[in-house]
Amino acid sequence: MATDTMDMKHGINPDRLFLLSCISLIVTAMTFAIRAGILGQLNETIGLTDTELGFVNAMAFLGFPLAMVLLGYLYTQLGPRLIMILAFAGHLLGLILTMAASGFLGLLVSTFFIGFANGSVEAACNPMIADMYKNNKSTMLNRFHVWFPGGIVIGAVIAYIMGTKLDMSWQSQIGIMLIPTAIYGYMIFTTQFPERIKSSPVNVFTLLMLIAVMALLALFALVNLSPALAFIKTVGGKLAVLAIVFVLLAVLLRQRGNSWRDVILLFVMMALMTLTTTSELGTQQWVERILGSTGASSMLVLAMVTGLMAVGRFFAGPVIHALNPVGVLLMSAVVTSAGLFLMSIATGGMIYLAAIVFAIGVCYFWPTMVGFVSEYIPRSGALGMSLLGASGMFALTFWNPVIGGWIDAARKQANAAGVTGDAAEVVAGQTAMSNLALFPLILILAFVVLFVMRKQVAAGAGEHVALTKTYEP
Repeated sequence: MATDTMDMKHGINPDRLFLLSCISLIVTAMTFAIRAGILGQLNETIGLTDTELGFVNAMAFLGFPLAMVLLGYLYTQLGPRLIMILAFAGHLLGLILTMAASGFLGLLVSTFFIGFANGSVEAACNPMIADMYKNNKSTMLNRFHVWFPGGIVIGAVIAYIMGTKLDMSWQSQIGIMLIPTAIYGYMIFTTQFPERIKSSPVNVFTLLMLIAVMALLALFALVNLSPALAFIKTVGGKLAVLAIVFVLLAVLLRQRGNSWRDVILLFVMMALMTLTTTSELGTQQWVERILGSTGASSMLVLAMVTGLMAVGRFFAGPVIHALNPVGVLLMSAVVTSAGLFLMSIATGGMIYLAAIVFAIGVCYFWPTMVGFVSEYIPRSGALGMSLLGASGMFALTFWNPVIGGWIDAARKQANAAGVTGDAAEVVAGQTAMSNLALFPLILILAFVVLFVMRKQVAAGAGEHVALTKTYEP
């Protein structure tokens, strides 16, 4: 973490702050689960194609990284309380606008607000928890992130009951999320947050660079949505945009006291985060469209997967102690690869078995990646953790429309071959799952290299980092 720390005295209650953080993360997770559950209804009632649904999903994953990057940088100046107020306002506005939306554009705008709120929660809570539990960072971050899969379980069960069993409208399923939003909003205004002991003034030049980074990322994400952005549709154009982004981020990180070792390692982890997040959330967000015709209940599969993830994350400490963070990531990549492969060939009841393997694989990806940056790149501070999470979510602004396109294209190919109805949907879903299975295969190779170099990585952290660290249960 950064050198300036939070004053945990004067009536500050870490347990209440941790509870508030968990409830806000539940809301974040419910937006993912319920949106996944209503994609079919949006397809029917509003007439959106899977590619258009992909762009709607992408807006959540665009708002998320933009909030994390901007508010991660401003965390020291704003403090966690103000950022959480922004999260509450974004959730409230986004949910209400989603319920009022009647077309593609309305869903794009409202989903962006929800995504920005989700990113605000992560930007505030990750560094706050890391500061509150300095000697137990990875374990407490895993316990905090229990409530992302935990919230998805809650959202998936609600979507199953309200949508499948009671045949209630998608608007009512969105509206139910206003209840936990109101709860954590009340807690924000009735809980004392830590005050910063010191805070350096905002560097206007650095802030402008950050805004430029966000603008470029937005252009990159929206390139296939607007003909006006055709100039960056080429591979060369996209690579040029990304190169400018990385140069700006490198300058920004160097200005904040990070070594070139820190910058390079953080960029490597950001690149890997795009693959871990797409493996996990790319699959979960499309579960209804991918598994909807296979004979398994997609919402029950989602609830089971995320329920297992919640349990696994709660007991993360012993696993991390036994394998160390890099070993956990390597194990996760291997098991995720097996799970996605099994899901790409399974039908009926076998899908549940394949989903269990997948859940075990993706369980530790997100929190262990965040914990890795906190421990092995400590000088990057709140901004480093925010950039890591932002890179994962930003990747999904690109991959969500692509996944939707895979489904549309595979369905057309199946229809052209004489396969129709549910059989065509199964083919389309399995094709998408097969493509997603390539991501963890790449991760296996990357984490093997990182595991071999773990001693050098730990030695360059600038503070003592044990290769097998003891975490409190």
